[in-house]
Amino acid sequence: MTDTPLAGRTVGFLCAKEGTEQVELTEPWQAVQEAGGTPVLISETPGSIQAFNHLDKGDRFDVDAVMSQVKTDNYDAFVLPGGVANPDLLRTIPNFVRLIGEAFATGTPVAAICHAPWLLIEADVVRGRRLTSFPSLATDLRNAGAQWVDEEVVVDNGLVTSRNPDDLPAFCRTLVDEFSRAGKDAEIHAAEVR
Repeated sequence: MTDTPLAGRTVGFLCAKEGTEQVELTEPWQAVQEAGGTPVLISETPGSIQAFNHLDKGDRFDVDAVMSQVKTDNYDAFVLPGGVANPDLLRTIPNFVRLIGEAFATGTPVAAICHAPWLLIEADVVRGRRLTSFPSLATDLRNAGAQWVDEEVVVDNGLVTSRNPDDLPAFCRTLVDEFSRAGKDAEIHAAEVR
């Protein structure tokens, strides 16, 4: 097996102007880079985002792409970092909700950790799916039609979810595996269609 399973793949990271849990951005970002992928920071405005370490300000990160100009088919996968404020803000921005809906409609894999499933709920893509999240979202997810479980990492048909920063090692390994598998499945399907 190659040590760069995401070579040639572009992974969008969806982050609000402020409120992203820093470690939930930086560790998956590093995992994508180490697997040969190209991570892209997507936010609602140009410039930079303010990450947080729980409730304390962390580092700033440069925005690579502005949401209003992002097209789903330019990305091979998406990562939704948590933090309470990040997904709470993103779910109020129609373009982010639309993007997630399109990603699920086209079978583009998505990885969401901590509070990030709030954005999935807003996009109405959790109904009938098995997933996990920060425990405080369990009722929200169940009310949206999901089967919520308390597990380190859960995979459901291209959706990878985890509960909190303690789960990051498993989350990162699993999202790289799922994102690389999705590319191979698409190549196999394309070859079968030809």
